Amino acid sequence: MTKSNIPPGIGKAAGSKAQGDALLLLDHQLCFALYSASLAMTRLYKPLLETLGLTYPQYLVMLALWEQDGLSVSGLGARLSLDSGTLTPLLKRLEAGALVSRLRAVDDERRVHVTLTAAGRKLKAAAADVPGCILQATRCSVPEITALTRQVQALRQRLVA
Repeated sequence: MTKSNIPPGIGKAAGSKAQGDALLLLDHQLCFALYSASLAMTRLYKPLLETLGLTYPQYLVMLALWEQDGLSVSGLGARLSLDSGTLTPLLKRLEAGALVSRLRAVDDERRVHVTLTAAGRKLKAAAADVPGCILQATRCSVPEITALTRQVQALRQRLVA
């Protein structure tokens, strides 16, 4: 976002130099709060996912496929907000691990569909405990997690709009 397309009233000095300086404190930055929380969350997932043989991005792919098997690579990328340069190596590793298969569409060879293998479907049962472990580690209630998730999703929607 350039300075010229920042909404009116945002970024203008709010009065004194002290107020302006306060706006630049690291702990007052939403971006840092989201970034550091994301790092902490990823660290929390790491040992849980290692037992499944997955990295965090691979887990996200599997979640999307457990929700809707047979997505196209482009549909999967859109669902996960990942470009094909990031997604393709993930899919190749999941395919090498026999969790997914990639098949070209008969009607359009440019379109590739990703489907779960039997091992990929079976892994879902092993992953069923992960959300509960995360919930316990956050020490949040289900309504708190649900509300926080909705707030972050709404923020993402506003940012990409």
